[in-house]
Amino acid sequence: MNAPGVLSFTQQSWEQVLAKVKRSVVYLDAACAESLHWGCGSPRLLEAVGVPACHLREFEPDARGGGTEQPKAVFVLSCLLKGRTVETLRDIIRRSHFQYCVVVTAVSHAVHLTANHVPAAAAAELEGQQPVFQQLEEKLCEWMGNMNYTAEVLHVPLLLAPVAPHLALTPAFASLFPLLPQDVHLLNSVRPDKRRLASLGEVDAAALTPELLLQIRCLVSGLSSLCEHLGVREECFAVGSLSRVIAADLANYVPAKNRKKTAAGRASVVFVDRTLDLTGAVGHHGDNLVERIISVLPQLPGHTNDVMVDMVELTALQAEGEDR
Repeated sequence: MNAPGVLSFTQQSWEQVLAKVKRSVVYLDAACAESLHWGCGSPRLLEAVGVPACHLREFEPDARGGGTEQPKAVFVLSCLLKGRTVETLRDIIRRSHFQYCVVVTAVSHAVHLTANHVPAAAAAELEGQQPVFQQLEEKLCEWMGNMNYTAEVLHVPLLLAPVAPHLALTPAFASLFPLLPQDVHLLNSVRPDKRRLASLGEVDAAALTPELLLQIRCLVSGLSSLCEHLGVREECFAVGSLSRVIAADLANYVPAKNRKKTAAGRASVVFVDRTLDLTGAVGHHGDNLVERIISVLPQLPGHTNDVMVDMVELTALQAEGEDR
């Protein structure tokens, strides 16, 4: 991983946000707050806001609205602008006195089209246009109570939280977890008998639930933005059933295909299911891909993951307690 490139990717993304927050109330969801902390820090955001009062608030249904002395709001969100997120936006704005609202989403407009069930052919014809964002801008003005007020909706790829030079997390996808063998039964429950899956090895994108597939597309959108920033065309490899689906989706993602035509650099991207990644904590230099990757990458400062623990002492303590 190009450590300076990853850090600059996050910092440049936040610079786009900071350019919008002057004298505004800023609402952050948890994932974006995590990215802010590791990317540039909340003091940098408060400096950009430029007023002495605390103007940072958590984005949640019960969040406090803006008073008459707070005419501007910026919402920084890691998720799709759909469903409960839009309802929360509406509720906060309606109980406020905003005249200028900016909504920043980490999810690209292309993924919003997918979420709104726009066919691929129709989406291709909309290249350069952002009808989903434009419709939300009109709604924002409606909720503010005056169609002449100002509203902006824009995409900024706030994907990463760079916690160390060679380690970046994706807070918005902390709950994304690989399928387990017992999940095959759940997937088969909505499939015809002739198309039943025998194992996880047969799982493809068509077998996944729409919600999981959409979450994968959100991740792919962010990864494609990262590769664009790094100026690389990626070659994807996968270990595990869900990783295979993610790698295939990134390879077939239309914006990624267009980007690869002009990218000068090259990069290899290896996706590993988290269930397989767990072997790194107990494998102790076993012959598997995860252990080989760990042995090649620089060590995380202050952390060790290759120490064997003598369980005899722990077992003896437990046995002694039972004897008592």
